[in-house]
Parts: sequence; C-alpha cells; structure tokens
Amino acid sequence: MSTPDRRTLIADAAIATVATLGLRGLTHRAVDAAAGLSAGSTSYYFRTREALIGACYRRLAELDLAELDGGAAESGGTPEVDTVAEGLAALLHHWLTDARERQLVRFELSLEAARRPELRAELEQAGSAARARAVVLLRALGAEHPESAADLMVSWTDGLLYDRLAGATARTRPAPDRAELASVVRKMLRAVLA
Repeated sequence: MSTPDRRTLIADAAIATVATLGLRGLTHRAVDAAAGLSAGSTSYYFRTREALIGACYRRLAELDLAELDGGAAESGGTPEVDTVAEGLAALLHHWLTDARERQLVRFELSLEAARRPELRAELEQAGSAARARAVVLLRALGAEHPESAADLMVSWTDGLLYDRLAGATARTRPAPDRAELASVVRKMLRAVLA
C-alpha cells in the first residue's frame, strides 16, 4: 500500500478530527496534530478553514465513490434487482458499521454547507457523482425516468443512513444486518422502478 500524498493525509486527518471533536474542533493546528505534521503544514496546503472543509468534502466523496465503484465492479454484467440489492445492502452495512464515523462527518459537513452558502458548491460537486452513478445503474435496471428514480434512491439512502446513525433511536437500535438491509433495498428498488 502506498503512502498517501500530503493533501490526502491532511484531508484524512481533518475528517478524523471532525469525527472526534466535531466541526468546532476543526482547526489547522488540530489537523496538524492529528496528521503528525509540524505546525503550519495544514495551512500551507489549505490556507483557510473553508478550503480545509472543501478538502473534506472531496475526500469523503472520493472514498464513497471508490466503494460504490468497487461494488459495481464486483457485480459485473447486466445488473438485476436482487444483485444490486445485495451489493447496496453490503455497502450500506459497511457505512453503518466500519465507515460509520465517515458518514457522520459527511452529514455534519452537509449541515454546515446548508448554513454557509460559500460551502454549498463543494457539497453539490461532491454529491453529483454519486447521483450520476445512480442514474446509470437505474437506467440499466430499466427505470423509465432514471434521473428522478436516482433522486429518490439517493434521498432514501441518505435518509436511512441518517436515521440509523444520528436519528432519535440510533444509539439504542442496533445496525441492521445485511439480510435485513437487502430486503429493504429490494423493496426500495422495486418502488423506484415501478
């Protein structure tokens, strides 16, 4: 495994900082410490806090898209609802368990962009690639209106993740297992394809 470049290292450390300290804890100094870099390193690459938040958006999108693409490559061939449901369930399970902190950071940054218009473009750019992939997938599954079906699917996915990670009963309810997720995803796919 190769060593990440300095910008990637800083973005990963910034994400870890937000996961640990929240967005208020995201400072250049805190990221330098989390990345094990000398003071001033983060501000050399990302001069402002907004630039650092933008780096988080881009890195989160890069990681999520790599996992989306990895799942699509494993399924191969012409997609079928059951195969797609199993793949998406596996990805959701991963995001609800192993990548839980990363998804929470994504939601926290999204809320920040909702309040700060200067961050909105980064958020929109980061989210557009996932929607584009959903359009391609749903078109291949035979969706009559793949763009609107993709909007529903992405909204549903984000809603499920938010509910299970940060919703009112997130701490008391265990993460769903892959079989439960596959069943729910199958229903959702059939609904958006109808």
